[in-house]
Amino acid sequence: MEQHPYLSPQNSSGRPPKNWLIESILVTVFCFLPCGLLGVINATEVNSRWAAGDYEGARSAADKAARWTKIGFFIWLIISAVGLAFFLYVLTQNESFRLLLNPQ
Repeated sequence: MEQHPYLSPQNSSGRPPKNWLIESILVTVFCFLPCGLLGVINATEVNSRWAAGDYEGARSAADKAARWTKIGFFIWLIISAVGLAFFLYVLTQNESFRLLLNPQ
């Protein structure tokens, strides 16, 4: 069994895993809504599962929340980079912009 940093095999009453709630809300609002919502749904389950004694379920929910939050953030990064590249391409195709760069 994999050793988890928040829980030793002898002590199941350690502190709960990070729930990723704030990060997933930020991803939902600013980055990519579908992945952010999945992150929020999983993040809200972490503390309640931990309090109910479902330690493995809490760790699983925390891992899923982290995964969806990170996926949403990286999708946003990729979409932003593609959008910026397209914007720069269109801008360089504009005659006025070319004259601004090379006045001859």
